[in-house]
Amino acid sequence: MAAVKQVVAAFPSPTGRGAGVRERASSKSEGIGESGPHPALCADLSRGERQALRESLGGLLGMVFRRLGLLLPPLAGIAVLVLVWAGLSSGEGSYLPTPGKTFHSAVELFSDPFYRRGPNDQGIAWNLLSSLSRVARGFGLALLVGIPAGFLIGRFAVINAAMRPITSLFRPVAPLAWLPIGLAVFKAAEPAAIFTIFICAVWPLIINTALGVASVPQDYLNVARVLRLPEWKVFTHILLPASIPFVLTGAKLGLGIAWIAIVASEMLTGGVGIGFWLWDEWNSLNMEHILIAIVVIGFVGMLIEQGMTAIANRFDYRRS
Repeated sequence: MAAVKQVVAAFPSPTGRGAGVRERASSKSEGIGESGPHPALCADLSRGERQALRESLGGLLGMVFRRLGLLLPPLAGIAVLVLVWAGLSSGEGSYLPTPGKTFHSAVELFSDPFYRRGPNDQGIAWNLLSSLSRVARGFGLALLVGIPAGFLIGRFAVINAAMRPITSLFRPVAPLAWLPIGLAVFKAAEPAAIFTIFICAVWPLIINTALGVASVPQDYLNVARVLRLPEWKVFTHILLPASIPFVLTGAKLGLGIAWIAIVASEMLTGGVGIGFWLWDEWNSLNMEHILIAIVVIGFVGMLIEQGMTAIANRFDYRRS
């Protein structure tokens, strides 16, 4: 405020207006605290304050550039994919729709995703929810069977030796190979699809759980033997905490396989589901909806994988 008064005093007005100028300058200087400092007064900041301001601005810009560095490569990859897609669809006689046409179809499709016009004519959201429901039931059965079986196989060498050839034989079988067995046993498409999910998701759970139990340090088991702990305490205090990361890894792999299996199963069994909807659009030669279904299936699978990875990292004691 004193600096402002000195500047005003240096330019006196012969007509008497200098006092009014000084009064207005004084009133403005007194109101500085209400509206923030004038830019000219930033010169009065100390060297330490200016250095702190520069460091804060530099940190903010650095954070922005780091975020851009994380976003630019994925965006560039998507842009290249769209350009390749546009090039392939622009050729004469190409059955592939253009990105713009597919985008407009997606806007129309997702504008009413929950419509119902009949048992086999429903919105994409209902088809997606039906598929997720089947995956949840089949994967739930796989959890109930796979985790206890994995603990038994990893804990007892005799059971491990008995089950090793069975897991080695059936684990590589493709998901659709189990679908005829399910149809023959259950005589219906819905339980056959759930059976296919179960039988495909259970093997990663069994193998990874058994691996986690078998990887428990022998010293822990020796201490439990010396203390004469009962088997259930060995399970709850030693085996289960040590094998949780392996169990969650098996669950992530099994859930991903379950999502692949249900889409393939629904394409053959029909009914309501994202796989059946994809096949129905192919019968109608609606290529825009086929591409939309592929993107939706991939996006949901990506969300499932990311969610299971986050859960696995949360309970992985090796990261702490």
